[in-house]
Amino acid sequence: MELGPGWQEWGLAGLFLASFVAATLLPLGSEAVLAAMALAGWEPLGLFAAASLGNWAGGMSTYALGRWGSPERLAKRMPGEGPVMELWRRRAGRWGPWLALLCWAPLVGDLIALLLGLFRVSWRPVALLMGLGKAARYALVLWVVGPWA
Repeated sequence: MELGPGWQEWGLAGLFLASFVAATLLPLGSEAVLAAMALAGWEPLGLFAAASLGNWAGGMSTYALGRWGSPERLAKRMPGEGPVMELWRRRAGRWGPWLALLCWAPLVGDLIALLLGLFRVSWRPVALLMGLGKAARYALVLWVVGPWA
């Protein structure tokens, strides 16, 4: 699979950036970029590191937005602010940083990172568990497309 000249020029930095943006509240699928680069013959360990670190950094920036943002202002912008927020507050109270393992998940992962920050869940275990979940996802993508098979 041939990547356009833009991705060839940006290389691993472009993958890092795509993975970072994909972990924010902006919609972007970094798995497709990773798979395309793997199929184009890029070195798998470098791809894994760039994608995992970029996505982790983006996820932690979303966590920081929740943690350092105005809780009242963020709560007003959340869907179904009352009952839905209370449900997530209870989940964060029960599962705490373990929810960070799900920050890789499509549709809800970025929201989980934001809510973990909003509910002031301790950042160290969130950072560790978020990193593990995101790295596992990228390892699976690389395994599926073949470089590590």
